[in-house]
Amino acid sequence: MFEPSDRPRVFAVPLGVDFPAALVRGLSTRTAGHPPETLARARLLVNTRRMARRIRTIYDAGPAALLPRIGLVTDLGEHALMADIPDPVSPLRRRLELLQLVSKLLDAQPDLAPRSALYDLADSLAGLMDEMHGEGVSPDTIAALDVTDQSGHWARIQAFLGIVRHYFEDATTLPDVETRQRLVVETLARIWAENPPQHPIIVAGSTGSRGATQLLMQTVARLPQGAVILPGFDRDMPPDVWDRLNDPKTSEDHPQYRFAAFLQALDLSPADLPEWSDDTPASPERNRLVSLALRPAPITDQWRRDGPNLAGIEPAMAPVTLLEAPSPRAEALAIALRLRDAAETGQSAALITPDRTLSRQVTASLDRWGILPDDSAGMPLHLAPVGRFLRHVAELFHLPLSAEALLTLLKHPLTHTGADRGPHLRLTRELELHIRRHGPPYPTAQDLHAWAAASKDPHAEPWAAWLVACFTDKELPGEVALEDRTSRHIALAEHIARGADGETTGKLWADEDGAQALRTVSDFAENAPHGGAVNARDYATLFHAILSRGDVRKSLKAHPLIRIWGTLEARVQGADLLILAGLNEGSWPEAPSPDPWLNRDMRAAAGLLLPERRIGLAAHDFQQALLAPEVWITRSIRSDDTETVPSRWLNRLQNLLSGLPEQGGRAALYQMRQRGQRWLDLAKAFENPGSTPAETRPSPKPPTAARPKQLSVTQIQRLIRDPYAIYARHVLRLKPLDPLMRVPDALLRGTVIHEALERFILATRDTPEEITRERLIAETATVLAEAVPWADTRAMWQAKLERAADTFIEGEHARRQLAQPAALEAKGAAELPELNFRLTAKADRIDIDPAGNLHLYDYKTGRAPGDKQQKHFDKQLLLSAAIATQSGFAPIAPSKVARATFISLGSGKPEEPAPLETEPPEKVWTEFRELIARYMSPDLGYTSRRALEKTTDSADYDQLARFGEWDITDDPDPREVGQ
Repeated sequence: MFEPSDRPRVFAVPLGVDFPAALVRGLSTRTAGHPPETLARARLLVNTRRMARRIRTIYDAGPAALLPRIGLVTDLGEHALMADIPDPVSPLRRRLELLQLVSKLLDAQPDLAPRSALYDLADSLAGLMDEMHGEGVSPDTIAALDVTDQSGHWARIQAFLGIVRHYFEDATTLPDVETRQRLVVETLARIWAENPPQHPIIVAGSTGSRGATQLLMQTVARLPQGAVILPGFDRDMPPDVWDRLNDPKTSEDHPQYRFAAFLQALDLSPADLPEWSDDTPASPERNRLVSLALRPAPITDQWRRDGPNLAGIEPAMAPVTLLEAPSPRAEALAIALRLRDAAETGQSAALITPDRTLSRQVTASLDRWGILPDDSAGMPLHLAPVGRFLRHVAELFHLPLSAEALLTLLKHPLTHTGADRGPHLRLTRELELHIRRHGPPYPTAQDLHAWAAASKDPHAEPWAAWLVACFTDKELPGEVALEDRTSRHIALAEHIARGADGETTGKLWADEDGAQALRTVSDFAENAPHGGAVNARDYATLFHAILSRGDVRKSLKAHPLIRIWGTLEARVQGADLLILAGLNEGSWPEAPSPDPWLNRDMRAAAGLLLPERRIGLAAHDFQQALLAPEVWITRSIRSDDTETVPSRWLNRLQNLLSGLPEQGGRAALYQMRQRGQRWLDLAKAFENPGSTPAETRPSPKPPTAARPKQLSVTQIQRLIRDPYAIYARHVLRLKPLDPLMRVPDALLRGTVIHEALERFILATRDTPEEITRERLIAETATVLAEAVPWADTRAMWQAKLERAADTFIEGEHARRQLAQPAALEAKGAAELPELNFRLTAKADRIDIDPAGNLHLYDYKTGRAPGDKQQKHFDKQLLLSAAIATQSGFAPIAPSKVARATFISLGSGKPEEPAPLETEPPEKVWTEFRELIARYMSPDLGYTSRRALEKTTDSADYDQLARFGEWDITDDPDPREVGQ
């Protein structure tokens, strides 16, 4: 296939050319006129499976031919000649082994790093080892570095590196993946040097960014029938610029640096590289413009010198659109609209971005039109349904079972899929309503069995037994062998998925994400014996980290024309339209990850890769993609309410175009932005919901028959302040849903204090000598222990009561001098027969004095209402006094009320009496009859937020009333309802 040559054989494919198509055409040209088996004898090594698939797709399109043997550069170790090289150790096993070593080191020297960084340290240390193996750097090289820093940081690094030295000594017997790849390449180089193969071997599409890969490329380039084909080679960069790409510290972030380093190793210059095929770039003028924009610094003088020589800028940039969106959401929607347009017109399109959040937003936007893109990265496994399910199960071992955790798993779509899911969902709903209403926030086996026993559903008891077996008493916080933890975790996950009476694991391991999760979990279980013992929290963190490194691709239902690629796939260039998205600094290029081991100078001295390497590779991917036939460049101006910085490459391109007005650069940039603005306007119009008239302030007027016939004294205040709340609760029968996790709020505090005081009064009713601070505090502590599961809240509420205890005891002695307790939590009611209405009440405490008069008391844990509030709004005590006077509280007969008092255990006055002198029970009852009569009239509406204490107060039914579309200055809008 190739003519004999005494120099390394390296070819180039220029930027702006479809590399796989050019590769196939070049092979066809060189084998034309030869027997068909000539091509079949060639061995083609590419860098990604997507590249291999694209090449195969081009060949499949015809004409018929014997194909070359297409493989990956990483597949060379599968050859029979490599049988003596041991198989690589699983990367997971290596990380688990390092996890133990790092853990022991942190135990011995806890100041080195926090334990929360355990897995991250092990992972980054494994990455450093892989890089050292791949680049051929030994620990001795690192140890010999000249380090002048005396801060102690280097000593800590040496301590970490010391624990992995033996892995380098055992590298040939238990090699890592990178170590084995280098051993394979070195073995092939030795074999080929002694017996060079006579058939063509071609390495195509790789930039040689890794040491082992570049060694392979150098070896192949020197073979008699070997060749290396470089993708995206810049033919427009002058020789003097190539010559400056000789120092990695200043040049490694340039898109062509890897090629320059490779050619220098072979003693070649860019002029020595022939073209692989006769393909020409889509726009040579754009090639020259982009090449000039991306030249290494300093660049201003080069722009001034070479910029005026650029021609045809406007037509060259005509297929390029620049979209600068106000937010990531607007950017994603505009991209989705363009991809939808491509799908409708039959145009193949690819979104290229390293920003996975942006790609997920685009995918979500496309979903509204039923378009599922072919995403090369897929969904992170830990975010897939099965990943979330497994992570929730892992948390059962180190966190107490909360109602939230229980219902999260019970409602998960993978739970109980091995059996009938209908009864499971029904019982889950019933259990949720029970927990919301009655608690507890941390259900136990006893609680679940008690709920099932009270249920009338025949499935409840066996289902509750399954709940207890799967969810309660699973905490295992101490150190347990990782192998044992993994088996427990998998078994529990399968039991939960199987259900109460199922025989299979249901959908747990089904579909693509289930199959991928099963492979990941099986690999984890296989390597778990190398992980030692871990506690439950570290296990959950470790499991999450392992899942997060896996991906799930669902390509079976993907649209054939719409794709999402990472930046590496830009080299494939198999689409009519490329959208380069997320071009902000920190996103593309990504900010280099902080290296906890070696700084930049130390890496350069040791011969390791610099942080700028990734930036240089990303720059090359960007340069190749930007020179496709049609291109979109997108970015968001703001993100998370902060201003973003344009990508350095986009910034250079804009600055260069702005500085070339006479060559049409400024006009081209304006037109690029105008094309992008058109799609932003479309996205804005698409999101515009239109205008809807604002809702008026509601004041519904239901029929008299539908109006409430019974209210409690505590609800009268709401009837006065917010009548709409009474309408929603008693006419519409809508009740606010109780919180899933009962929180230590004012309502619970009031309930607890009421119970404590009730017990205290009962215990001291016949023994007044026990009215002491100590007895009150003891009763409170007992109730808190029974009803409040939060230790910090118990302590805080106990302290608050202790501060109020002396005042309460002093007042209690005074109250006992006036009257004696006769009833606690007594219920009473009074009728308005002419209105068919009943008023109910529950008195916290009723005392009777020697004259037979009643003393009503109501406990308040907060500030008690003042005199004016009680007269006009909070009529609880006044109405209770009226009931006591008219019909009484069982078992107390109607009697005169001498006092009605709020007893406050919070801030404010210890006692706040009701104004019985100015508001006697007879007057209160007459006014109450008038109030109810008014609301029994069909002409009066239940106005929303009629007289709330504060305009900033929120009400339970504000959303139903659409508060916010109107305010309290608006007049009510009475409307008849329910006719």
